[in-house]
Amino acid sequence: MKSAEEARRPYRMEARARAAAATAEAILDAVTELFWEQPSDQVRLDQVAARSGVTVQTVIRRFGTKEQLFAAAAQRQTELVMEARSHVVPGDVRGAVANLVEHYELMGDRVLRMLAEEGRIPALKVLADGGRRLHREWCQHAFAPFLAGEPAAARKRRLAQLVAICDVQTWKLLRRDGGLSRQQTERALAEMLAPFTKEVP
Repeated sequence: MKSAEEARRPYRMEARARAAAATAEAILDAVTELFWEQPSDQVRLDQVAARSGVTVQTVIRRFGTKEQLFAAAAQRQTELVMEARSHVVPGDVRGAVANLVEHYELMGDRVLRMLAEEGRIPALKVLADGGRRLHREWCQHAFAPFLAGEPAAARKRRLAQLVAICDVQTWKLLRRDGGLSRQQTERALAEMLAPFTKEVP
């Protein structure tokens, strides 16, 4: 028969695991917030530790170097983007455009800043490359019915056009530089897509 101490041990282990996971999330939240607030090369581990309520040693023990911490935050951000962009039915152009603009409204300005800094920090370059790959795959999924049946060369060219139309830089040109409302931005994107999707916006 197990002693009381043995019976309590699994619960304590679970509690420690939950606490460790919560600490890791707090650290990742802190470094992400700091990245959006200031140039990446100015983010310091002591700032991350202070904001997440732990010591610098805890940050280092959990994630290692600043580069490794950035890489972990980048990976988590990629997973969040994948989840946000995954709810699209292939061929539903209006739904795809709404999903895309919703994401850019929340993250577009931050993504643009990250792209501007990707040459300075390897982890950001990895995140940016992953984002480009994810965006291409999203376009391939969202517009699959309009790519089907095309010869390989035409399909490759068509996909590249769809990727460009749906890029964050296009959103910026319409929404920020062009001063369009969110609704008008969605309409403009649908109009740009119409020659390829045969849908009237």
